[in-house]
Amino acid sequence: MLRSTLSTDEWLLTESGFDVAKANYFETVFTVGNGLLGTRGSLEEGHLGELSGTYLNGVFDSHDSPVIDLVNAPDWLSVAVRVDGVRLDVQSCTVVSHHRALDMRHGILWRETVFEDDEGRRTRLETLRFASMADRRLVGLRVQITPENHTSEVTVDSAIDGRRRNLERLPVYPEGTTFEPEIRWEKWARTKHLVEVGAASELDAIYLQMRTVDSGIHIGYAATTQASKTAIRQSTDRSFERISRTGTYEVGLGETLRIDKLVTVATSRDIDADSTPLRDSCFDALWARRAEGFDACREASSRVWERRWTDSDCEIIGDADATQAMRFNIYHLLIAANGDDNTVSIGAKSLSGEGYRGHVFWDTEILMMPFFTYTQPETARALLHYRHHTLDGARELSRSNGTRGARYAWESADTGREECPQWTQDGANRFWTREEELHVSADVAYAITTYVAATNDTALLLDFGAEIVFETARFWADRVEPAGERYVLKTVIGPDEFHSHVDNNAFTNRMVEWHLGQANTIWSWLKTEHPDRFAEITDAIALTPTEVSRWHDISEWIVEPVVSPEGIIEQFDGYFERDEIPIAEWDRNDMPRYPAGYNHFNCETTKLLKQPDVVMLMYLLPDEFDAEAKRSNFEYYESRTLHKSSLSPAIHAIMGIEVGDFTRALKYFTRSAFVDLHDNQGNTHEGMHAASTGGTWQTLVCGFGGFRVLNGHMSFTPWLPEQWEEIRFRLQWRGSTVRVAVRHNEIELGLDAASGTTEPIMVCGREYTLSSQRDSVIAYSRAEVGIAI
Repeated sequence: MLRSTLSTDEWLLTESGFDVAKANYFETVFTVGNGLLGTRGSLEEGHLGELSGTYLNGVFDSHDSPVIDLVNAPDWLSVAVRVDGVRLDVQSCTVVSHHRALDMRHGILWRETVFEDDEGRRTRLETLRFASMADRRLVGLRVQITPENHTSEVTVDSAIDGRRRNLERLPVYPEGTTFEPEIRWEKWARTKHLVEVGAASELDAIYLQMRTVDSGIHIGYAATTQASKTAIRQSTDRSFERISRTGTYEVGLGETLRIDKLVTVATSRDIDADSTPLRDSCFDALWARRAEGFDACREASSRVWERRWTDSDCEIIGDADATQAMRFNIYHLLIAANGDDNTVSIGAKSLSGEGYRGHVFWDTEILMMPFFTYTQPETARALLHYRHHTLDGARELSRSNGTRGARYAWESADTGREECPQWTQDGANRFWTREEELHVSADVAYAITTYVAATNDTALLLDFGAEIVFETARFWADRVEPAGERYVLKTVIGPDEFHSHVDNNAFTNRMVEWHLGQANTIWSWLKTEHPDRFAEITDAIALTPTEVSRWHDISEWIVEPVVSPEGIIEQFDGYFERDEIPIAEWDRNDMPRYPAGYNHFNCETTKLLKQPDVVMLMYLLPDEFDAEAKRSNFEYYESRTLHKSSLSPAIHAIMGIEVGDFTRALKYFTRSAFVDLHDNQGNTHEGMHAASTGGTWQTLVCGFGGFRVLNGHMSFTPWLPEQWEEIRFRLQWRGSTVRVAVRHNEIELGLDAASGTTEPIMVCGREYTLSSQRDSVIAYSRAEVGIAI
């Protein structure tokens, strides 16, 4: 049985029984991928109400859609099985039993379904699929068909189907309208992004090539199937935008027919696309992988997965459910990023669905990037390079608004141009984020400097990082306005997002101050340490000392926020005068409901927050605020935050631990860790909450593990819930691996590095030195640094 290839139970996420109402949820959480592509966990044969999709990172198109879409690419998965002419699917047959398991350790999805048709024939269908981490161009599917009480003619149709559409605007129905799961998506409009270029067959393989309508990207798939027995009939069937290979087999009672399907994918975006025709590229890769065989390909992928998990696994001893949730979130981070392609990033729904149309937000740099920086630094570098790839688009966006330099889009795709829609789907409400939520440019600079501090990869600054920091600093210098002796930043939206057109948002102003300070530091370092490269960069962008001197002036004189006598930082000018609307109701997940009469678009006059703003600032710049400031601001703003974004609970969990509010911190961790596993927001069918996956990792490592970088050194101030015995994780730090095990009163640290390597660290405010020769066990007490326990 194929199930025997799976890992042990603690690595599995399972489904038992088929429920059409939950099918789209499982399609998201059972996504398999490798960063180049993601394929939702749909049934191979499909069903009414499915929301299937394969998404290729970087393949965007805007044909007949309001803003650009991540294209729902051709379906490689399609396999239909017929037993004496009866199609095996959940609508045509009775489902006697149905089980699936996602093996997160090896990136494999297993499925076993027993169907019974109207003639009483029972047939077991078992499948195993993977997207290769060893060769990102490769995906594979094994299908096993076993007649349990009959001998029959079994026909297997294996297709590449290019007839794919993206979902488009949902018509406006009366509030509360619901539809049966089988027809829900039929009520949506569709966007067509693909046209056929050609199809072919070669030996027992098939090939389909499509092209995106507007962006002109060519996509090629080649597929081959190998059967465990000789077919009595075979054919290649060709129809518009679809090609399939069909085989018919005589299968006896209890006999198992195995079909192995290997598929290779190539696009005109690929590095070698100009030198090798797409069809040849696909077939060359396919023949090589076929010669190795399905099992060898799957095992090669599994070996890469093992290495990924060695660096990134997190374990919570004493809480198996929390460990599973951590691994689930990490799994989805690992399949979302392509470290081999520095022109792509991670969208807000990763490669698991069409939510947010595949666009990239600040979530990537602030919520997801730390995971990669500290566990997969090569991938982090590639993700940062995406921002250089789209730098010209950011320059264009800045020019269009009358400023110099580069301003990163609130929603970015392939070019860096602004892709945020102007209106909600029903046209009733305006999105101002595209014009006013500017802090993303500082967030990108923050991710660059954080990466360099963690890796010592100063070459990134020489290659492209300094150019990004300088060009975005230029934007800020033009965007601020003089006001007497100070500089102000008017008409912005902060991370909170409930309040538009505000002046001097505390988060944005402070991040601009920090950004310009960093730009000055990098300028001086580059000029002193790398004068030749300094000359190349400054000449290329015509950057003068006068401009840099002004950056220093602005960083010194940008207006600071009002601070109340109680130490509360005013979120923006006039925030304290907004209406105090109490939060009085909580949902079944113990999360706040909107007060009666309020929604996302009418909280402008209130003090209600969508997500952390001042609290986020204190998390990002931990050196800048003392313990009392963090505690008072957390208490004030937490009570006014509705958490209407999946990134919000993670930050509140971390800061709750930091200020000693452990009960709420644990609640927020649970909310973040299980947001998709438990479908807490009711929209997991649209795709994963990618920001929450990264936030969950940060909650464990930076919250419970207490990890921060303070004054350039690793620091740990941990805390564990009573029911947890220990947490374990690893961090990559300046070319070495730091192994961390946190227990209730001690932390064990190991440094895997060259002999003689030492690393200064701090634990609860005390200085220690790690040595590669021996592990260190350090007793700790949070009370030593003034934190309540």
